[in-house]
Amino acid sequence: MHVLICGGGVIGASIAYFLGRSGVKATVIESTGIACAASGKSGGFLARDWCEGSPLASLAQRSFELHAQLAEQSAEDWGYRRLDTYGGFAGVSGRRNSHELGWLLPKVTVSQRLGSPENTAQVHPGQFTTAMLRAAEAHGATLRLGKVTGIRQHAGRANGVEVGGETVDADAVVITMGPWSILAALWLPLPAVFGLKGHSLVFDTGKAVPGEAVFLEYREPRGDVLSPELFPRTDGTTYVCGISSQEPLPVDPADVAPEPGAIERLEAMCASISPALASAKILTRQACFRPVTSDGLPLIGAVPGLAGAYVATGHSVWGILNAPATGEAMAELITEGAACTIDLSPFDPGRLPRLDPARLGRTQ
Repeated sequence: MHVLICGGGVIGASIAYFLGRSGVKATVIESTGIACAASGKSGGFLARDWCEGSPLASLAQRSFELHAQLAEQSAEDWGYRRLDTYGGFAGVSGRRNSHELGWLLPKVTVSQRLGSPENTAQVHPGQFTTAMLRAAEAHGATLRLGKVTGIRQHAGRANGVEVGGETVDADAVVITMGPWSILAALWLPLPAVFGLKGHSLVFDTGKAVPGEAVFLEYREPRGDVLSPELFPRTDGTTYVCGISSQEPLPVDPADVAPEPGAIERLEAMCASISPALASAKILTRQACFRPVTSDGLPLIGAVPGLAGAYVATGHSVWGILNAPATGEAMAELITEGAACTIDLSPFDPGRLPRLDPARLGRTQ
């Protein structure tokens, strides 16, 4: 069996890995670069129970377990660690700190502990994605650079893709192109996938910031409220995000750039809440689009009406967290006809109406 995976982000790499563990050959097709979009520019925060009460609960819990197993089994280091997680606010009056974090200024109120090493953790997302792809290659997967321009179909079944003017044959095709999966609606009966743009900074903080994740509500001097997330990493960097916007999705992920003023607002916020950040060198100023759907749940499963076609995208802010369980379940679905570790029915692509391909004119 040969499976083509269209998209070299964390979801595609995870599916390739679990297919390889099942003895199935996978080819990952990527047009721009491995982890070039949200998979390399997100926070990498993992929470076991933050999706409780939603259809994502079992997916998140299984994935949290798999992250720990993968880190223990691998000789590679992708920055996995358990950590404490805190919540609070800055720029507004509040009650006395219940937790003192020395790397934040006293005016930042850290009011609650949101998680412990038992239920929150982190990875470096880009390193995790590339490591998963390398692990998949060790199980026989291959990487092919090129842009997918069509899905080959015969007798009601997907049996290959068009890449660079060539046809690559396969027994199954999986769309894992993040928000760019919307382009696959030109060839497949898929629901809409949208891109929510987020901005972030990466600081070189060395040993100045301990392993404590922080979620804040921050009021800017002009009155706007941001929701920054601060994630110190094991490599001596600290990742901060906090400004989202809805902008048109460029055709090429390489063309994604921060919106004017967004990075400057983030820099000013960081300087006002932490002396460690104020004095640290900024290594990266960046933006990415996270894939979202109209009902907030990912698309994970078979494409309606076309055998051998599958999709896995729309994970929003939980893509890094939920990638391992998605990969495991998709491998089961493709090889055995059904997923056994996770109930995929809440994520069935057929639950949402198909996107009219005529609406894609602005993104081509």
